[in-house]
Amino acid sequence: MKLKMNRIKSHVMLLSVTSLLAMGCGNDGKKETEDVPPVDSTQSTILNVNGEIFSIPSPIQTSWLLKNSGAAYSKTILNPANKAAGYSTNFAKGVNLGIYGADLGYVTIYDQTQDALGYLNSAKKLADDLGVAGAFDAQTVGRFQKNLGNQDSMLVLVGVAYRSSDAYLKNNDRNDVSGLVLAGGWIESLYFACNVYKAKSPNEDIKRRIAEQKSSLQSLIKLLTQFYSQPEYTEFVDNLNDLQTVYDKVEFKYTYQAPSIDPVNKMTIINSTTEVKITPEQIETITQKIKAIRDQIVG
Repeated sequence: MKLKMNRIKSHVMLLSVTSLLAMGCGNDGKKETEDVPPVDSTQSTILNVNGEIFSIPSPIQTSWLLKNSGAAYSKTILNPANKAAGYSTNFAKGVNLGIYGADLGYVTIYDQTQDALGYLNSAKKLADDLGVAGAFDAQTVGRFQKNLGNQDSMLVLVGVAYRSSDAYLKNNDRNDVSGLVLAGGWIESLYFACNVYKAKSPNEDIKRRIAEQKSSLQSLIKLLTQFYSQPEYTEFVDNLNDLQTVYDKVEFKYTYQAPSIDPVNKMTIINSTTEVKITPEQIETITQKIKAIRDQIVG
């Protein structure tokens, strides 16, 4: 069956999960918003490790897709914000920081301001523990405080903080931590998609999003395998490889058709199509495996 790609239109930031988030809290009860320039959210995260480029879709794309599908906000699919204090190793802190980053994007898109505060605080704690809090300056913190409740500005500012953290990690040669945060965000966004697909009547756009993670998973495994000698990575990568065996059976068929030109709007229209073949049984197996992986991570 041919599936049509949902075109997500938004004027928000790139929520990069290769990076970390910190924020100061505190509000005098008055909200003074400011205009924040929009940033395209459809870009992917790019990570350069030892000269090799890895590209992973931003989890913000999946959260927008879920909301646009009509799915209601569900706090039960999130990792509780109060669990941050229980993560004791750098491995657990890094991967759960990625999970909290995806959770933060989700609650912000659904305009859940109070929940967003909890996830900002949790992310700040993990960032502090990992020693990257210095990537954030007082100006960014102040802008967060002024824009609480303003969805578009909050998403942009989260992007600003994440990009600052990304630069900090790269400059300090901490690609292993970047990889863990990237993996955590990817796992959480796939977990969201699988849960919504199962709860709602089958949605073709969400089905396609689940199937598309085949190539992303391949990139993640290749990235994390570089740190495989570290004990905590071994079981994690093995579990991802187990998930990959299911994705190996997901098929894509690309059919080229010449693009057409819209001279009035000065646009080139892409007419090529991609057919995706993924069965209900494969989706169910993916759902079970991603839940098991996530349950082990979040504790």
